[in-house]
Amino acid sequence: MTNNRETIVAQATAIGRGSVGIIRVSGPNSKQIAQLITKKDLKPRHATYLPFYTNEDQVLDYGLAIFFPNPHSFTGEDVIEFQGHGGQVVLQALQEYIVSTGLARYAQPGEFSQQAFLNNKLDLVQAEAIADLINATSLQAAKGAINSLQGAFSDKVTSIVNDLIHLRTYLEAGMDFPDEEIDILADSFVQERLYSLQNKLQDIKESAHQGKILRDGISAVIVGKPNAGKSSLLNALSGEESAIVTEIAGTTRDTLKEFIQIDGLPLHIIDTAGLRDTEDKVELIGIERAYKAMEKADVVIVVSESNDFSQEISLLPESIFEKDIPKILITNKIDQQNLSPWFDKNNNIYNIGLSAQTLSGIEYLKSALKEIIGYNNSSEGTIIARQRHIQAISEALEYFNNASFYMRQGVSPELIADDLRMAQQKLSEITGKFTADDLLTKIFSTFCIGK
Repeated sequence: MTNNRETIVAQATAIGRGSVGIIRVSGPNSKQIAQLITKKDLKPRHATYLPFYTNEDQVLDYGLAIFFPNPHSFTGEDVIEFQGHGGQVVLQALQEYIVSTGLARYAQPGEFSQQAFLNNKLDLVQAEAIADLINATSLQAAKGAINSLQGAFSDKVTSIVNDLIHLRTYLEAGMDFPDEEIDILADSFVQERLYSLQNKLQDIKESAHQGKILRDGISAVIVGKPNAGKSSLLNALSGEESAIVTEIAGTTRDTLKEFIQIDGLPLHIIDTAGLRDTEDKVELIGIERAYKAMEKADVVIVVSESNDFSQEISLLPESIFEKDIPKILITNKIDQQNLSPWFDKNNNIYNIGLSAQTLSGIEYLKSALKEIIGYNNSSEGTIIARQRHIQAISEALEYFNNASFYMRQGVSPELIADDLRMAQQKLSEITGKFTADDLLTKIFSTFCIGK
């Protein structure tokens, strides 16, 4: 962790030429730096147009300067923003001069957001939402990031933590005062509150799962024998001629990755080399990569020219069956057989008839992909979540499940209290109320310079 009392400087706008470029300074020396650059005492929170001076009182640029005194700033420190012309040479020269004064140093990635977190201007979920908003790949993802930035996710977690503290207080008071002769294990208040918290946390987990999908997307791998129409299916989903399509078997000899969206669902779709016995060394490498891609996939799409998938299934790696990875069996080229599209589902296997060439039935595939992931394109109440959030919620639920089991078995209330304590600790890690410094450093290091 860095010292949040240091003064830092960075370019807040994207690197490159633009009409406007912003240099941001945060820390106790910000006001002194502002006076040095502008030769003025700036009125707080007012944009003032004036020259920017550097060494030897030379005018480097003209622009707006805005001073935000602490604690009423994004970081909670004194902040000065210099908004000048967007030429990279000018912006870099201004930063170099500020650093040369010895009053500030270059900021590390995410350090402005880290200062805001350390000064309690926002919690860890909100800080992460800033980076997620910048990196959003769809409008739904951006709306979800805004909801998280405004505290929607944090409020849900904090509400459960507060209820959990109340439950723990009641439970531990009963243990500390046994003379009251209250049977804690038979107390309906404890049981009902515990079950209620479990249900609320399960709802949050489902919402967080949706948020992770919006942030990271899913990985779908298209496999099958050569010339089954895998590349045509990729082109049909992407709406572009991403893959080369010919009648020659083995045209695709390596994995081809494409990023697309289906009603706001980010989808990393991978076309693979046709699965078959071959002596071609290059094609063998492509087939090996296809197997590796399947093992990492969220969904495997198997393409065939007939409704008999026995040969294709036999070529799939055992690992995708052991992990129970969802599979979509596509009977392609139904237009050549004068067949109508169909959709069938049996447990975790979907059977769809379509034509990648005419796009007939392609909507069935898109619906199946969304259904498998449990995705809906409503942005109302959507939050953006990360894998660490889901992991923390899952571990907290495990502790809740243990506590419920002990309640039913009539086990010592001390064990129940300890599980509830651990559940609270896991949930507090989400917002950063209880988080190791090394985790914070890892999280903020993924942010942009200037954020």
